[in-house]
Amino acid sequence: MNSELDSMVTGDSVVFRPIGTVRTMGSDDDVRFRSKESESTIEIYPEFQEALEGLQGFSHIFVLGYLNKLRPDQMGVLKVKPRRLLTKGFKLEELPLVGVFAIDSPTRPNPIGLTLARLVKVDGGMLVVRGLDFFDGTPILDIKPYRGDYRAESYELAHWYSELRSKAGEDV
Repeated sequence: MNSELDSMVTGDSVVFRPIGTVRTMGSDDDVRFRSKESESTIEIYPEFQEALEGLQGFSHIFVLGYLNKLRPDQMGVLKVKPRRLLTKGFKLEELPLVGVFAIDSPTRPNPIGLTLARLVKVDGGMLVVRGLDFFDGTPILDIKPYRGDYRAESYELAHWYSELRSKAGEDV
């Protein structure tokens, strides 16, 4: 390993340095419930702005962020109920208890979030995006452009998930 990498990996710990921060005018509830249509800005720190070269022209980007607003009881939990389905009319007791790797809950062993957002424009060190479901002040860890070859030509969903979506009247 090189000395820079050695300082980032120590025993069982990995240290990340944020490349930027999310700026949004919406409240946390706005982000939770209207994230698909909301617009926000990712402010890239000056020392990382050179890495934006060539990003303009991509329609979408993957954004990885550190979920800094998780409550202590949300960290390290391995099984949860898919609470997002409560907005579809389900009662909590109707939802199965599943591993966090089977859902997109923010509750995870490592509080890292991933979102696919529409890139509206690149303006210097600012990225204007739509559909980012990160709160104001969320530290950004990385950005990757979306390419067509990321799409799965065919895929399957877990039976429990397909069944719940069908009960909610959604296409499976």
